[in-house]
Amino acid sequence: MREHRLEVADVFRAYEKEFFAQWGHVLGPHQRKAFRAIRDCRTAALGAHAEYVEQCDTCGHRAIAYNSCRNRHCPQCQASARARWLAEREAELLPVPYFHVVFTLPGRIGELALHNAREIYNILFRAASEALLTIAADPQRLGAAIGFLAVLHTWGQNLHLHPHLHCVVPGGGISPDGTRWIPCRNNSFFLPVRVLSRRFRNLFLSHLREAFRHGRLKFHGEMSGLNPSTAFQDLCCRARRSEWVVFAKPPFGGPQQVLKYLARYTHRVAISNRRLVSVQDGRVSFEYKDYASGNQTKVMALGATEFIRRFLLHVLPGGFVRIRQFGFLANRARGKKLALCRVLLHALPPTKTPVIEVHGEVDKREDRRCPVCKIGHMILLRLVSVAQTEAFPRQDSS
Repeated sequence: MREHRLEVADVFRAYEKEFFAQWGHVLGPHQRKAFRAIRDCRTAALGAHAEYVEQCDTCGHRAIAYNSCRNRHCPQCQASARARWLAEREAELLPVPYFHVVFTLPGRIGELALHNAREIYNILFRAASEALLTIAADPQRLGAAIGFLAVLHTWGQNLHLHPHLHCVVPGGGISPDGTRWIPCRNNSFFLPVRVLSRRFRNLFLSHLREAFRHGRLKFHGEMSGLNPSTAFQDLCCRARRSEWVVFAKPPFGGPQQVLKYLARYTHRVAISNRRLVSVQDGRVSFEYKDYASGNQTKVMALGATEFIRRFLLHVLPGGFVRIRQFGFLANRARGKKLALCRVLLHALPPTKTPVIEVHGEVDKREDRRCPVCKIGHMILLRLVSVAQTEAFPRQDSS
């Protein structure tokens, strides 16, 4: 019997019946699909690999390798996708300062995503990107065409709905005539945050009103009071009178620091298994950072069904793209624009780091410490021959 670290999947399996009895009637098909995938991930329900085993990267201990669900919301299945994605992004880094900018929706506006997730999150991407691109292009600001990457997060530390975009922005851009790289003027963020915040607010509310006029927003239950036009317009007017939060952090140390940052943010899910503390008497305890108390780590306890409900709030609609690139990093022209940037910066193309494989395939098992040495991580190892497969005893790893 292996030592088992507490996982979100354990909560799903233990309290599935109670949760669906209480909340099953309001779940969408994408949430049901994610629930099933996380519940069954790396269990006999998904079958085992015929040619692969789990092996500790430190002591060599082996165990049956059950199939992963590969769902993008699963806390166990992000390591491989993150490694592949980061290897691709490494070749796109430029030798300039990078900035971290966060766009956050006010609470009442963010709540609209409860019934209109796809529409609200698309508007969030659109408003934030238009604000950055237009202000940067203003000759009185930077006067350049910039590029950046944006990652959608929808949660706060307590798992409540908290939609916000994390943007990574190179410090400079291409001149209008395409002959110069225009760098940011100093080490503080090169666009005025207050101007950026107000432009973002105005753009978002403009796009939101347009979506309402064209019938793309739906409100049910407690939010049905927003269906009359007067109530919705009143909400928008109140939101326009408030200051919206746009936060810009100091520049990163360099391209490698950018990669470390991206590794933390790009393939994150609502809560990782390592934050779970206990499941006892129908309650789930987990760690969270209390930003109001100086980022102190505290423990919160929720009823198991409420914990599952909050987790599933952050399951995105099927096919929704939550990592997007804009400006000279946009997919359509990225290759040519990056080549131009390097010419203007007199920079050589970076050497792409190969993804190291062991016997054909390695998949670091997220949050899976070795049950024997308790130091190493369990990795997915491909057996190189049929003889190895037959020689490996199919022991029970549950």
